[in-house]
Amino acid sequence: MSNEKQYPMTAVGKKKLSDELEFLKTVKRKEVVEHIKVARSFGDLSENSEYDSAKEEQAFVEGRISTLESMIRNAVIIEDEKNNDKVSLGKRVSFFELPDGEEETYTIVGSAEADPMEGLISNDSPIAKSILGRSVGEQVKVQTPAGEMDVKIISIN
Repeated sequence: MSNEKQYPMTAVGKKKLSDELEFLKTVKRKEVVEHIKVARSFGDLSENSEYDSAKEEQAFVEGRISTLESMIRNAVIIEDEKNNDKVSLGKRVSFFELPDGEEETYTIVGSAEADPMEGLISNDSPIAKSILGRSVGEQVKVQTPAGEMDVKIISIN
């Protein structure tokens, strides 16, 4: 068994990573190679900022490809449990910040597919760590960088 880090994620999250990897390998790599060719045509490479920029872009793309390949290879798909009694990975959870906060709803996913702006929070986030394993109706203290807050879980789907 490999000692590589495992990446919990939903099947949808793995598909998004696979799509990004395919785009980088089939489209972006070719674009970067073309940028390098054009930049080389400008002459002296030692003072060629376009060439330097294109090589930096190539390094970034190749690094991202390597990262995505590792994440996909070590993906652990989160099974959709039918039990909505407890907060777990893959669940959509709604809660109120107490005493009078607004309702917030997030889906708890692996760090590889977290996107808070889309309502997807990492299982490693302070909120997720605090509510994992909890039930509807429970009040939970959450330690955040901004301080402690209390939340009440109102639904799990």
